[in-house]
Amino acid sequence: MPSSPHTPRYAGLDGLRAIAVGLVLLYHLFPELPVVGGFVGVDVFFVLSGFLITSLLLRPSRHSVRHRLVDFWRRRARRLLPALAIVLTVCATAAWMIGGDVQVGIGRQLLGASSFSYNWVALLGGSDYFSAAEPELFRNVWSLAVEEQFYLLWPLLLLLVLLIPARWVRVAFALGAAGASAWWMSVLAGSGEVTRAYFGTDSHAFGLLAGIALAFAAQSMPDAAWMRRRPALIGGAALGASGLALIVFAALQPESSATFPGMLLLASAGSVLAIVSGILPGSWFGRAIDVQPLRWIGDRSYGIYLWHWPVLVLVAAASGSAVAGPGMADAVAPWTIGVTALAISLVAAAVSYRFVEMPLRRLGFRRSLQAVRLRLRRSPANRFAMLSALTVCALALGGATAAVASAPPMTTSERTIRDGEQALKDAAAQPAPAPSPSASPAALTGDQITAVGDSVMLASAPSLYTLLPGIDVDAAVSRSIWAGPEIIDHLAAAGKLREHVVVALGTNGAVDLDVLQKIAATVGRDRDLVLVNAYAPRDWIAGVNHDLESFASARTGVVVADWSSAISPHTDLLAGDKIHPGSRGGDIFAEVVEKAIRAAQQERENRPSALKWEPFNG
Repeated sequence: MPSSPHTPRYAGLDGLRAIAVGLVLLYHLFPELPVVGGFVGVDVFFVLSGFLITSLLLRPSRHSVRHRLVDFWRRRARRLLPALAIVLTVCATAAWMIGGDVQVGIGRQLLGASSFSYNWVALLGGSDYFSAAEPELFRNVWSLAVEEQFYLLWPLLLLLVLLIPARWVRVAFALGAAGASAWWMSVLAGSGEVTRAYFGTDSHAFGLLAGIALAFAAQSMPDAAWMRRRPALIGGAALGASGLALIVFAALQPESSATFPGMLLLASAGSVLAIVSGILPGSWFGRAIDVQPLRWIGDRSYGIYLWHWPVLVLVAAASGSAVAGPGMADAVAPWTIGVTALAISLVAAAVSYRFVEMPLRRLGFRRSLQAVRLRLRRSPANRFAMLSALTVCALALGGATAAVASAPPMTTSERTIRDGEQALKDAAAQPAPAPSPSASPAALTGDQITAVGDSVMLASAPSLYTLLPGIDVDAAVSRSIWAGPEIIDHLAAAGKLREHVVVALGTNGAVDLDVLQKIAATVGRDRDLVLVNAYAPRDWIAGVNHDLESFASARTGVVVADWSSAISPHTDLLAGDKIHPGSRGGDIFAEVVEKAIRAAQQERENRPSALKWEPFNG
């Protein structure tokens, strides 16, 4: 993040901050753009922080170690706390005014953000950074927590590292620690704990450690005449351009098994190259990327980063939209939300920087309070302005308190899923209905239907049981199409697969035609297969629905229940995440399923016996 006034000023680092925060903004605010890995901008900040803080601590000083440590932590508090306090109180107050899902868990979030432990508090609360549904208001401060934990511990550890006499041994030590951190991230991510790997201070410290290694290596860098000659300057600029290319390449890569830590390490390495190029004497590269408006953005990058995510969540909540990628069918287009959030964030960050952050950085907390008292004693105009500012601060604190006190215990989507889980428990407690013989479409009953689905079906379970009594529903959170074959096989082996089989597993990822074929083969010739398409503000939904329609149209005995078209005009019947149906939305889901089953039943009645079932060869 931006340096303090006492941090050494190196060419190019403001521009690098601007590029880093720009990548994060594009990733969060405009998910339809190809910057699908823009979260690597955070790793650029980590490398910058490790380098700048260590360079600052390594500067010669006549003061005692104790004095330097206290001074360092005091300046960090001046730099970080004012902007953070404004963002937390203002956005919490706005959440209280909007109400609903955006308030859920806000007390826990404020505790984690204000204590710089958000990453660990979020992990204990079961947060998923890469989930598009129900985003937390202050989720982005996890990285600030990692940095602040670094600011707290590293100055103490540095005293021990400095006992190592050789500079290059210190560099090797920092690089070895970075490698260990990256290895630990790969272990965690490989075991499926991606958010733990990403949020953990231990597993995501390699960028900070790479910056530390660079600071050790650059200590007492010479300013030799040859370093200012044209060939050296050209080489340095090429080095910096290569570093930026690595960062941008990493930001354009979609999340995959290679991301953690592969792409994050690539962005960190690119950051090291860019910093080296910037700090070289006479650097062309540093001056080139420090041009306006990059330098303006870089100076305010800390505030911009703090504001952008909660503002995005609040704007989306106020407009009734979800924070998600392309494929949204809401009244407000995603780019409109992104542009609005960007404009508000830039203005808020600029105002905070000008009137709060810079005065406190210059004067400190005590002298700032003295300045407030002096202004209150001056002219009526000064007194009115200061009293107005203090009133706004008091209202923001009151609004934040009210937001915590009135926060709902769970989101609307969690409530609908809870209702669905209770409906499944109630149904399991009832005696199993006697199976009915095959009947005409008019006599369709639930005891002829097996339904397998994800959390959308789970939320709709009460409506399915009401409309189709006796239906056998097997639904759970976070299921994808890959879970389908095993569940269907198990039901078939147990003799529990009924005449009409409904599968709704398209919400949580792309479908696979081979998997669909396995499901259809188990369902067999004498049953109907109904595939429910998906509706969600996620970028794979259009492909899911296309693939389901293609699969069904290529064979007999398979129909699509068009949940997407049915719910699109009624998104107000969905929970706050714009995915899970509420009570009336569940009724529409059940009606769509019943209609599709009747269509499949009618088709079976009308087709010749020779066409009762066909294998899929497409």
